[in-house]
Amino acid sequence: MADFKTHVTVAAVLSAPLAASTFIMGFATMNEAVFYALAGTLGGMLPDIDADESIAIRLVFRLFGVLVAGLTITLWMDQLIHWQLLALATGSYLIVRFPIQWVFEQFTVHRGALHSLLANLMFTALTVPIVYHFFSLEAKTAWGIGGFIFLGSTIHLILDELYSIELSGMRLKRSFGTALKLTDWGEPFASLVLVFSCALGYWLSPDTDAWLFTLAWLPEPAQVSEWIAQEFNG
Repeated sequence: MADFKTHVTVAAVLSAPLAASTFIMGFATMNEAVFYALAGTLGGMLPDIDADESIAIRLVFRLFGVLVAGLTITLWMDQLIHWQLLALATGSYLIVRFPIQWVFEQFTVHRGALHSLLANLMFTALTVPIVYHFFSLEAKTAWGIGGFIFLGSTIHLILDELYSIELSGMRLKRSFGTALKLTDWGEPFASLVLVFSCALGYWLSPDTDAWLFTLAWLPEPAQVSEWIAQEFNG
């Protein structure tokens, strides 16, 4: 199994040029391309949130805690005075960071249902409505971020499978096949929860027409080559 540094590095190295290409080809603005690269890197961590002692679970729940605290401030800013607002935001962060994370750890098993392609779809399906509704990003941007989350998390699974192959002895480790799988069929309830979460996330997500509109106006490859040549010659 690849370590945390390898997962993050490879996800970032592969996501960054692909995100840059969305800007070059007219899919995204510069800011959106940066969001995509960051989303791909974050996706590279997500499958390991089912490992209780991993860096990924601590980092993800810290980010989630900050998100909840920020939303708390936004929702109660006009109803509470400053010290009450600060106390509520701090309490929200601590609840996410400790009791909710502890409950999550009790119900997850490393390389279980959360270490699967179905879980990657869930990460995507939940990310899209969150960034669309809570951060007021455009529908196209939200779907792009979701797509890069899926890319990064799938890179994670592929790396784990590659690390399960011993090239020197040309043999497979016992862990081979436990990462890159559709779902964990030994956890039917967890798989059903993932399917339900995917459906809920898709239902809450914005329409995909924005991407179809972008594709319709995508420039021809010859135009892209001409623009790049002009940039380098200009």
